[in-house]
Amino acid sequence: MKQKLILMGRSGSGKTTLTQALRGQTVEYAKTQSIAYDDFLIDTPGEYMENHELGAALCLYAYEADVVGLLIAANEDFSLFPPCITCLVNREVIGIVTKIDKADPARAENWLRLSGCETVFHINSLTGEGIPELLAHLETNKNNI
Repeated sequence: MKQKLILMGRSGSGKTTLTQALRGQTVEYAKTQSIAYDDFLIDTPGEYMENHELGAALCLYAYEADVVGLLIAANEDFSLFPPCITCLVNREVIGIVTKIDKADPARAENWLRLSGCETVFHINSLTGEGIPELLAHLETNKNNI
């Protein structure tokens, strides 16, 4: 059984596409309108990350997860995550760089590490690159909660 992972990031960062890839589904664009809570994944709308008033919902749903995944697409111009933010969470927080075939994945990884993520995955949801490593991480760390 996998640990439950909640995905957080701004709109367009690739959360829903990653969710589909992790489930082995055909990847097709779908806008997440509300928090999608299912099996081992919690997919959140980017607006919750972008709007201070909706951010409280992310905090509450994070308690339902074993692992918090902060997403930044390689082609994003800035990070929504402040430095050292992961210390506020009492569970593992991992960084996930999506869209690694675009722009600058190293810059996105640096932003995630500044936020406090010690483990960072590089993912291309369309080709599947990085998906097996992320799934293995959710399996191997299930006893370290």
